[in-house]
Amino acid sequence: MQPTSDINPTKKPVIPLPNGGGIILVDKPRGPSSHQVAAWVREMTGVSQVGHTGTLDPQVSGVLVVLLGKAVRLTSILHLDEKEYICLMRLQGDVSQQDLETAVTEFTGKIYQRPPRRSAVKRALRIREILELEILSREGRQVLLRARCDSGTYIRSLCHHIGMALGVGAHMQELRRSRSADFRESQIHTLHDVRDAVEAAKAGNPDILSGMLLPMENSIKHLPTVTIKDSAAGAICHGARLSMRGIVKTDSFQMEDFVAIFTDSGELIGIGEALMSASRIIPGEKGLAVAPRIIFPDVDAYPAIWKGHSASGETSKA
Repeated sequence: MQPTSDINPTKKPVIPLPNGGGIILVDKPRGPSSHQVAAWVREMTGVSQVGHTGTLDPQVSGVLVVLLGKAVRLTSILHLDEKEYICLMRLQGDVSQQDLETAVTEFTGKIYQRPPRRSAVKRALRIREILELEILSREGRQVLLRARCDSGTYIRSLCHHIGMALGVGAHMQELRRSRSADFRESQIHTLHDVRDAVEAAKAGNPDILSGMLLPMENSIKHLPTVTIKDSAAGAICHGARLSMRGIVKTDSFQMEDFVAIFTDSGELIGIGEALMSASRIIPGEKGLAVAPRIIFPDVDAYPAIWKGHSASGETSKA
């Protein structure tokens, strides 16, 4: 699919984004880069800020999380989420089914990897975890695998190492991402679907495109939450750290975990880093509990009198 100059000549958003941000799950085709796919979505929707998480190589297809508007601020968080892939591996020699199953089992767990030579990142040795590795089917030397793994795992390298362990060699023939965090293949839309929805919105029917947009909250469901008093939101939006005095309740989490910050009325304020474990937090008491890292509301949405203070009035040197 190639963009054309008349996709959105006004460069204005086709529809407003809920709370200033949203997510479209795109079925990235083989061929274009992830960056190019995100650029096409920007051209079509007219949204000036567009990004993506979990880069896919040009010849890899599947789930690409495209972030719109303020959701782009989530990039540093979402790229760490686990992924799932369906891989077609080709063995370069004959092996028994039992040997193949044994080798696949041995590659479940933490493994060492070095990025392939064709990778754009530094080829430093790294540790990644293969959470699940399953043989879906086999036809001769062609093996269909499902891998659930840490972000940044190189399936091409995994296939190569399985082949080495079997003593016959192997390579990745085809790869498709079937899941990114909680976003699944059943939720994705082709670029043609997005284009059709944009055209329908410009013709006065925004419902199709609105149905494709997911709220930012959907991308952080896996994070523990901290619920704060509505009156404490201003301090956080001005960069102050959150005091226990401003906290209503929390989920369970450990120190340095990322947490989602919501007001008691349900508004997503941002993402913070826990300065202590949830077990030590006593709502209403003194002490700084969370340092804000990503903020969504505009700073002028709350009174500037909060600037330089933590929620509920404690001085903060964030």
